Amino acid sequence: MKTENRKKELIKIAYNLFITKGYENTSVDEIIATANIAKGTYYYHFESKEQILEAVINMMIDDSVKKAEKIVESDLELEEKLVYTILSLRVTPEEQSVEDTINSKENIILHKKVNERIIDEAIPLLSKIVREAKRKGIFKCDDNIEERVRMTLILSTEMFDHNKVKNSDIIVFIDTLEKIYGANPGSLSFISKLIKENKYVKKNNKCQKLS
Repeated sequence: MKTENRKKELIKIAYNLFITKGYENTSVDEIIATANIAKGTYYYHFESKEQILEAVINMMIDDSVKKAEKIVESDLELEEKLVYTILSLRVTPEEQSVEDTINSKENIILHKKVNERIIDEAIPLLSKIVREAKRKGIFKCDDNIEERVRMTLILSTEMFDHNKVKNSDIIVFIDTLEKIYGANPGSLSFISKLIKENKYVKKNNKCQKLS
């Protein structure tokens, strides 16, 4: 147990250093010095800086999934649950430096692994929301729910990960989502404000907009 706690502590220290200094500007020696451990202790747990980066990313995903699960069980409207669950799985502004590292050409394999894991974690959560919305008659799509959710995740990555999005793109995005789920026209229009403001953060275990 002590060994496992030490490993978790190292991951948290690396996370804090990566988001404050950036991954490239953080050395293994810095992580070791901050943790106040021997070099051998670090290499007992991690073979390289790249390996602890992967552990940091998995920790971030685990935390996001826990937040997403709470949103799924919250009393939000089902349409809002769908969108806020997706947003809860995105990185916070503070974590952007880690995201940029994942998205670099040098980390294309890690990028693929991360995306696959997020999709695998998100599909059951979002599918649960869609099935409930379908049962209540809010969504009127057929039974290919997992495929519809997967397409939603792909589309939302393009919309929520870029600052410069044209108004016409937002209109088409919302229209596409409403068609994917058989939602009433205009029922997902609130997404437009979220995209335009681009001010959503993870706070108190749910995704909230900044005022």
